[in-house]
Amino acid sequence: MWNRKYEAMDREKMATLQFLRMKQSLERVYRLVPFYRSSFDSIGAEPGDIRSLLDLQKLPFTIKNDLRDNYPYGLFTVDLNEVVRIHSSSGTTGIPTLVGYTKNDLDVWAELMARTLTAGGGSSDSVVHIAYGYGLFTGGLGAHYGAEKIGATVVPISGGQTRRQVKMMKDLGTTLLACTPSYALYIAETIAEMDLTPADLKLQSGVFGAEPWSENMRSVIEDKLQIDAFDIYGLSEIIGPGVSYECSARAGLHISEDHFIPEIIDSATGEVLPEGSKGELVITTISKEALPMIRYRTRDITTLNYAPCPCGRNHVRMDKISGRTDDMIIIRGVNVFPSQVESILLEMGETEPHYQLVVDRIGSLDTLQVLVEVSEQMFSDHVRGLEILENKIRLEIDNLLGVSADIKLVEPKSIPRSEGKAQRVIDKRTL
Repeated sequence: MWNRKYEAMDREKMATLQFLRMKQSLERVYRLVPFYRSSFDSIGAEPGDIRSLLDLQKLPFTIKNDLRDNYPYGLFTVDLNEVVRIHSSSGTTGIPTLVGYTKNDLDVWAELMARTLTAGGGSSDSVVHIAYGYGLFTGGLGAHYGAEKIGATVVPISGGQTRRQVKMMKDLGTTLLACTPSYALYIAETIAEMDLTPADLKLQSGVFGAEPWSENMRSVIEDKLQIDAFDIYGLSEIIGPGVSYECSARAGLHISEDHFIPEIIDSATGEVLPEGSKGELVITTISKEALPMIRYRTRDITTLNYAPCPCGRNHVRMDKISGRTDDMIIIRGVNVFPSQVESILLEMGETEPHYQLVVDRIGSLDTLQVLVEVSEQMFSDHVRGLEILENKIRLEIDNLLGVSADIKLVEPKSIPRSEGKAQRVIDKRTL
């Protein structure tokens, strides 16, 4: 562990710490942010009414549009001269979401990423290759400061120029890779294209996040790169990467509860669900200074597990994200997540781990086409073999998801590769 005092803290002591920090955070936003004061007042609540951790459920949610509606600095609790860093979303849906950090916020973020990288096999002896994007995206700099905090040698290469990245990994003796899981697969492909093998590199582990990925995808990455692959989770509005992370047990991602309070809700009703239920993750920050978030709806689907972990950490664990409520596509009344299709394809083991879902509407009927890459050998094989595989995939999707799909097997490398988050869904119904 990086910080045993907090990572292994007794749950009763943790609850006491959480309540103290939560009260301070609620008082801070009520006093300094008109949006939160109005939000609390609208239900007749004020910080003094919150007398237990469970009382947090009485307060309204915060959603992404609230950040956009108060752009740029409307939700900040400090003057701009105390803000030392700004990050932002891409703003592809309109006004971007802006997040800010005080010096103390950056110190906390580095601490959380130090925990993340240590749990993923990092140490002062590591050479950490950071292929997350740098700039306004939180991934690159978040991992960077965490790696420096543990004393690792940091290679801040960002995205792009993948062949050069592989050469640098080989030359510099990279031991830990940090990037999206889809880019890790692209790196693995590039290693093979350069007539190299994992044995030519010194990679031992990788921390992968920023997009949902299945257990089957983990197996493929570990096989192709010969590493231990760890899932990490975060989002800009909360702090960036470092909200939760897998340990050696790889039985869920530990949420740093000394900084965040998680809840699981029914995304349709907003009702808080019992422990072990699957639903939308809601997070309240309890130590942030510049931009505290109260009951922020992440849109990510998971479950929480409070049982003790074999690693000795006592923080609650969240399951791997199975999808997002805003990534979910509805096909003829059936809810479908890209990760469900991914699991089906990789479980079969007869295709490459690259796919895309194309949704369209013909007349009043929604259609789903699944593009799936196959190996060079399979694509050049007898047409009958491709037809058999297409029918097999179609049947599996129909049986497990209850929706019919048109399966199209495509040649290797025909689905666009991404240096960041892979585009899994093309929904032509909205074009």
